[in-house]
Amino acid sequence: MRKARASGDDETPRQNGSSSRRRSDQQPVDGEDHDSSSGGQQDDDDENDLGLRREIRSKYRDLINSVQQNREDMLSPSNNKLTEVLEEANKLFKDVRQAREAALDAQLLVVATDLGKEKASQLFSEGSAFDPTAFAEHLLSFMGLNRLEDEDDEPLNGGVGDGYLPRDAWHKLARRAECCFMTAPSFHYMMGSFHAEPPAPKQRVERQRKAPSKEAKRIMPTQLKKMDESHQEATEKEVERILGYLKSYYQDDSSSPISYYEFVIDPNSFSRTVENIFHTSFLIRDGLARLYLDTDKLPCIEPVEEADVEAAGSFSRKQCIVSISPKIWRELINVFEIKETIIQAPETQNE
Repeated sequence: MRKARASGDDETPRQNGSSSRRRSDQQPVDGEDHDSSSGGQQDDDDENDLGLRREIRSKYRDLINSVQQNREDMLSPSNNKLTEVLEEANKLFKDVRQAREAALDAQLLVVATDLGKEKASQLFSEGSAFDPTAFAEHLLSFMGLNRLEDEDDEPLNGGVGDGYLPRDAWHKLARRAECCFMTAPSFHYMMGSFHAEPPAPKQRVERQRKAPSKEAKRIMPTQLKKMDESHQEATEKEVERILGYLKSYYQDDSSSPISYYEFVIDPNSFSRTVENIFHTSFLIRDGLARLYLDTDKLPCIEPVEEADVEAAGSFSRKQCIVSISPKIWRELINVFEIKETIIQAPETQNE
């Protein structure tokens, strides 16, 4: 009995389990029916969208064809067909959702834009062009031109009839045109404007020059004058002394040229070298010595005879500027291997 009951108890949950399975098997069937119904509605919406898109594309193509076929009629100034086409395109564009319809809308816009541009140019060309003669005629009428009684006379001034303008004609035109220009208001004098005349040229009065006084005659103080004279005498003496060295050195060996750098460079003093170059330049200036280039294109110096000095006075001399620095001075000493100076320092100068 216990076994039977136990077996009976065991079977009950199995039956319940099978029934629950059957119920669960039946539930997805109901779900499938729900999905199939929603899928059917989706298919209907897609078909409706496709139909709407086909309709929109068809209308766009009709508009494009109508613009292309009625192009000549739409170019007429009195024809507003182009405006109606654009309004219809704006209505269709509200339902555009895909790229194909948007491409057709862009194509229609390009066609309409070209047509509108051509229509605008045609309106400009067919419109009334600017006629300067008619403009002048209207301008004179606005200014109040009083024409002559005799209208048979030939008009003057480019076809405009002759006549008289009132005094305020140009003021009337200015008041009418001043609104077109952003200018400051004109300024008016309370007592009327005045015409300024150019000032009369002033007569130039020559001042009497004062007679120079005795103090003004003195160009420089006596002390500076004496110093200048003493320096000039010292320079002349030094130039004569250097000329004596040049002549004596040249007489010893007149066949060999005297190198200019060996003659003026003092290997023991850079300042003495500069002084020698300075004083030697006076010999060249006065024609007491001359410079020339040897076969190696190096400068050489030699004295000039007194007869040659007088003959060379009429010829023009060329001048040049010699620059020297301590670095160049040392390089010249090494290149020419100068050991002693030709121009000895004066006794009064201590090196």
